[in-house]
Amino acid sequence: MKYFSTKNKTVPFSFEDAVLKGLPQDNGLFVPEYLPQLDADFLSQLSRYSFQEIGTEIGKHFVGNEIETSVLNKIINEVLSFPAPLVTVEDNIHSLELYHGPTLAFKDFGARFMARIMHHFNKNKNKKLRILVATSGDTGGAVASGFFGLSGIEVVILYPKGRVSHYQKKQLTTFGNNIQAIEVDGSFDDCQRLVKLAFLDSDINKVCSLSSANSINISRLIPQSFYYFEAVKQLNLDKNTSLYFSVPSGNLGNLTAGLYAKKMGLKIDKFISANNANDFFSNYLISENETFKESVITLSNAMDVGAPSNFYRILGLYGSTWNNIVKEINPYVLSDAQTISAITKCYKDNNYILDPHGAIGYSSLKSYIKFNKNIVGVFLETAHPAKFYEELERKVPFKIPIPTELQKLNELKEVYIELSADFESFKEYLINTQ
Repeated sequence: MKYFSTKNKTVPFSFEDAVLKGLPQDNGLFVPEYLPQLDADFLSQLSRYSFQEIGTEIGKHFVGNEIETSVLNKIINEVLSFPAPLVTVEDNIHSLELYHGPTLAFKDFGARFMARIMHHFNKNKNKKLRILVATSGDTGGAVASGFFGLSGIEVVILYPKGRVSHYQKKQLTTFGNNIQAIEVDGSFDDCQRLVKLAFLDSDINKVCSLSSANSINISRLIPQSFYYFEAVKQLNLDKNTSLYFSVPSGNLGNLTAGLYAKKMGLKIDKFISANNANDFFSNYLISENETFKESVITLSNAMDVGAPSNFYRILGLYGSTWNNIVKEINPYVLSDAQTISAITKCYKDNNYILDPHGAIGYSSLKSYIKFNKNIVGVFLETAHPAKFYEELERKVPFKIPIPTELQKLNELKEVYIELSADFESFKEYLINTQ
């Protein structure tokens, strides 16, 4: 399997290069030369396979002969050491709970896979690898956890000041060792801009060996496709039932992974792009308008992205043809007030607690399938509700239990540095701390 930039389909890269570089020099995104068509028998008999076996079967197509299958299987068994259970919330609506990993967020799947793949490729190199990651919430904590203590790798996490939750910030700033947290006086889009500019800066690249841990890195997306197969396996639907996936959408990595799964042969009839007030992609689906805009702060902070990187991967999947994209993806937008209403009503009706991101997915899904009993829907519950305890406790009429894993974070000291959103300040930091 070769990889190409979304901006140049003539220069091939290996899987190793695509993972370790993170971002091509032309500022595009790495994509596989094709999406593998999975064996029909495998797809029709998913119930026979464990989550780990599913991951290995899919992953081997993307790594090709660059990683032995036995090594890949070992990596995936380490990555998928926790479940992705499908929970029935109400008739025909199911929650795919993706928060049972170490940092209680779906980002654990991609971050752990990427960390182990990078460590595998970098372990025999003499040069330290520096991972840059911008986070709007859960990515940073998952990356910190995934890479913590790995030799030869240092992680630099940029997060926007005042725009992550209490427990998200704790997960970003309390690891130490090879994890450095930077609080940027700006938005997530500012953090992402600084990361991208660093990759393109010749002075930085002379002294630093850089890679990215955001969903701009292709190794983040590959494992995210695994849990779509795991969900379909648990549903075990008959062929005549239509299946919708509602995906809380920010930087569009989760949605892109789902589209990859469908292109590989998984039976999914429709996706819903569930947006908060940062509704660029929903606007695009409605009007074909490709104009990015500044992000705004919402309760569902991991989706507070004004210029989603993976938009260009989605365009590439469909040959930049809007008509083909809107056939497979429906838009939906929820305000913060509607999100709180959805959380409250779901708890009252179903005794199920949603996080703000999952609430948008849940409400979006209900709106599309309430008049059609032949549709089964799955929404992605992307983070444990307790990660947003402080944001929700005064807004919902019930108590949110806080897991022990999060309570212990309150005892840990936060360590981070503060920077402006000016690139020269970040550049100086990277060069002087190499």
